[in-house]
Amino acid sequence: MHTLQSSKRASGILAHISSLPSPYGIGDIGPSSYAFLDFLAAAGQSCWQFLPTVPTNPLFDNSPYMSSSAFAGSPLLIAPDILFTEGLVSESGLRDHPGFSPYSTDYVAVTEYKERLLTEAFDRFSGFGGSAFRRFAAAAPWLDDYALFMTIKERFGNAGWFDWPPELAQRHADALASFRQENMSRFRYFQFEQFEFFRQWDLLRLAAQKAGVRLFGDIPIYVGLDSVDVWSHQPIFALDDRTLLPTHVAGVPPDYFSATGQRWGNPLYRWDRDEEATDNLLLDWWTSRIAAIFNMVDMARIDHFRGFESYWSIPAANDTAVEGQWRHGPGKAFFDRIFDRLGRLDIIAEDLGLITPEVSTLRDSLGFPGMKVLQFAFDGNPDNSFLPYNFTTPHCVVYTGTHDNDTTVGWFLSDRINDGMRREIKRHANRRLDDGSGIHEDLIYLAMSSTGRLTILPLQDVLGFGSDCRMNTPGLASGNWRWRCAAEFLTPERAAFLHDLTVRFGRERNP
Repeated sequence: MHTLQSSKRASGILAHISSLPSPYGIGDIGPSSYAFLDFLAAAGQSCWQFLPTVPTNPLFDNSPYMSSSAFAGSPLLIAPDILFTEGLVSESGLRDHPGFSPYSTDYVAVTEYKERLLTEAFDRFSGFGGSAFRRFAAAAPWLDDYALFMTIKERFGNAGWFDWPPELAQRHADALASFRQENMSRFRYFQFEQFEFFRQWDLLRLAAQKAGVRLFGDIPIYVGLDSVDVWSHQPIFALDDRTLLPTHVAGVPPDYFSATGQRWGNPLYRWDRDEEATDNLLLDWWTSRIAAIFNMVDMARIDHFRGFESYWSIPAANDTAVEGQWRHGPGKAFFDRIFDRLGRLDIIAEDLGLITPEVSTLRDSLGFPGMKVLQFAFDGNPDNSFLPYNFTTPHCVVYTGTHDNDTTVGWFLSDRINDGMRREIKRHANRRLDDGSGIHEDLIYLAMSSTGRLTILPLQDVLGFGSDCRMNTPGLASGNWRWRCAAEFLTPERAAFLHDLTVRFGRERNP
């Protein structure tokens, strides 16, 4: 069953894996995720959407959108309990931590704990010559580059690859082979981390299939500059040949989220090069990337889809995104060539922000559903396309908010809206401002009752949490990505509330 490529209605929850309850300071892809699958099943949900599962970096506030790799898995999400069950860590190692907050991730403490555990597990691991590891390595052609990249970064004090010795930065084959041989133990360690992550992920995917829950992943359009992807595929990125730094970077112009726009800083792809060789390299890399994510999930959102029609190009020397310009993206032909190789895939287009008719035409020509965010619906304009009565097609995904929004409760109580707007929002849910009903439940009702085939609800909105539980504030450089849900809040009562609405509006998993 393809949720958005059939007439079946469905619903799900948006909760990043790091936010799940766990005694180890961060959610993981073991017991944390299995327990959440049980909650989803009890609530009648058929989809679980999460953020990118890639490695994060403290230099970028551990954002999953600024990773060292578009292909690798985050070692912070590896489940300690499974390592223990495998006999790779001792009970004393498992419990050797200071105790963690159930409400927020302390990335420094969690990283220290997980690295200590994984080092113990690596020391006990003896499977490099085994068939399981060989199969994994054969299916992950990115693995050796990733392990080598991480080893070199460690050797040079976490310096960016563009600041490495020239023979390594420019990937001279002899220098890379020599370095790997001299640092084989650390190279093997990073291979092991990935082997274990994906071994655990395969178990999680099997559990999700048994629970009848589709995994809904995320494909950021851009990758971080200091990533193995840019280092190992320099010809496809807009880099200065001498400094190896970007000439132009990614972002968006001023919008709802920021008066100066957002300067993300990611290097841009060389879409503007009219060269067959570069074009083929881009096609190969993107095909591999999309294939890799769909080996992990059943459906995926392409973040900042509009960049495939036109993208905002900012001179790298600029401090803000204001003085950029639109440049043409690769368009429909690019996706058609990918689908010629991979077949049709269940892809959702993140089409928020400044969306032109050309972007909408590209989305529709590819058959990708777009996103409808109810928090954007109530600006006083009766023709607002996010208002449920203005939906022109059921081929869309309806959200109360996303990971970039405030929680619905926080938004409703904030100074961004006034009492007149609050009354209007309540009226749309057939409620009154003073009736005592929770605004999160009102917007959930609107989303679930809408014609959109798929409804996705942030876990914070399911639970009615406020602004202190927000996941990300775009444009804010620190303090994001830390929110966690304590186990005590995932109650049978909340599951029953959601299950009732799911059945009422024809979104149940087994009608």
